Amino acid sequence: MRELLEREIEGIINASGENIMMTDGRGVILRSVKNGQEVYGLASSELVGKSVQELEALHIFNPSVTLRVIEEKKPITVMQQTATGKTMMTRGVPLLDEHHNVIRVISFSHDMTEIQQLKEKYEAMQQKMMHYESEIEQLRDQHGLPHGVVIKSKAMQDVWTLIRKVAGSSATVVLQGESGVGKSIFARAIHHHSTRRDGPLIEVNCGAIPESLVESELFGYEPGAFTGAHSKGKVGLLELANKGTLFLDEIGELPLSIQVKLLKVLQEKTFVRVGGTKSRSVDFRLITASHRDLKEMVADGTFREDLYYRLHVVPLLIPPLRERPDDIVQLTHAFLAVFNERYHTNKHMHPLALQQLLHYAWPGNVRELENMIERLVVTVESEQIQQEHIPFLSNEQHVPATTLQEALADVERKWLIQARTQCQSTYEMARYLGMSQPTVIRRLQKYKIDSKMN
Repeated sequence: MRELLEREIEGIINASGENIMMTDGRGVILRSVKNGQEVYGLASSELVGKSVQELEALHIFNPSVTLRVIEEKKPITVMQQTATGKTMMTRGVPLLDEHHNVIRVISFSHDMTEIQQLKEKYEAMQQKMMHYESEIEQLRDQHGLPHGVVIKSKAMQDVWTLIRKVAGSSATVVLQGESGVGKSIFARAIHHHSTRRDGPLIEVNCGAIPESLVESELFGYEPGAFTGAHSKGKVGLLELANKGTLFLDEIGELPLSIQVKLLKVLQEKTFVRVGGTKSRSVDFRLITASHRDLKEMVADGTFREDLYYRLHVVPLLIPPLRERPDDIVQLTHAFLAVFNERYHTNKHMHPLALQQLLHYAWPGNVRELENMIERLVVTVESEQIQQEHIPFLSNEQHVPATTLQEALADVERKWLIQARTQCQSTYEMARYLGMSQPTVIRRLQKYKIDSKMN
């Protein structure tokens, strides 16, 4: 009767199609599947009688799920590497006696090797995409797009189009937007594309100058103009910007008394140094920026209305990063390239880590993203920046797990959209993507992408 029961158990195990192993409460193998040679490099007969501690030490499989089950007395699931190079998802289940002692451990293993290889191919494809996107960024830089500016989103395309239009004029531009959106970068871009590009670009953060020094810093002073003044006097920032561009960042921080003098300079193109009497001519293009609402400041009486309208010739609003998530991935790659070169590293982002970035509100905007990428490049030891390395996400902001199929579908959709923008027909798209034209049409329909060409 016992012999029949043994055969029945063995028949059930072998017929199940599962990789099943059974040990006693000490981890000594009592039964094993017949395909042990294929999975572990040892025949089932060689496995029986050996302890899992010994086999783990020999890297026949690692880690041992049985040891963890014996220790924790509960079902455990692990990803296991075997001596034959296979990746196995193994679940161990304990059998307990009436005293809650482990008397048997049964483990069930599924071969995940092909899925793991597919995952690795997917990540390799992500790296290629990052490389291609970096090349695209380099080409954009060659056409005058400054570092830190990404124009993938419609909002940024509109901003960049307007910048290119106004750059060649002498019109005063006021850049508005939250702190960290890159207003100074756009000011430099306007100067770079203007007729004054060979002249100086003088950048002034009005909020960083003590109120008592603002006038002397902007307008300069004559020798002996005040106690502590340099004996030779000083050239002001307005004079230094002559024949070039003056960029006044955070102009809302200027005292009202200085606003009056600045307005006079803009109207008459002349000024007088502090402590002087001589009128001096000056010729510069003015760009200003503020994260504050200047119109509200006018209503509050903290900003002059006449100066407001003098500055507000071309208002240009830079949208915050949270309103243009399409730019986050490209900005991340651009910053990675910069900091990899600076710190002689080769860091790259895991796809799920990139998804984490897309689900964050970025209150510090582009500056916060840039600083975070630099921190990750410097502090993460591995070459791949993983999901758990992202430092700022709370549990509420954590991104739900994404299946491999969903991730691959997202990649396929992005490639189709890229091909759609680059090609003139579905036949050209087929050549671009290396697939047949009917397949392209089916994929476009699947992802609801417009197949009509311009």
